[in-house]
Amino acid sequence: MEDIGIGAIDKLLKMIEDKKLGLDPDVLAYWFRIVESDAKSLCSEDLRDSISIKQDPVLWMKFQLKTSRRAVQFLIQAIEKNLPFMPYATRLYFMKVGEIIEGEASRFYV
Repeated sequence: MEDIGIGAIDKLLKMIEDKKLGLDPDVLAYWFRIVESDAKSLCSEDLRDSISIKQDPVLWMKFQLKTSRRAVQFLIQAIEKNLPFMPYATRLYFMKVGEIIEGEASRFYV
């Protein structure tokens, strides 16, 4: 077996740790707050109160998103705007959240 060296092992450990941290409830809550704030800043004043994201007090990995149909586009824009800045696992999580939101919104527009 080839000796891969301490530097390579350290890099692998850091990558694994970054993946774990990306799905931490506190990290997700942090990014949900940013997305909520950005979505509210993108939309008109009359839609701001229709955007709400709450973390479940018992199941910390569960979040409740509420928004009006007219504000969905701003929520999607806020998610897309922040994706490049998120840790990898968090980015994948929010990409899936965006897909779900778009899917739910399209059900009502048919």
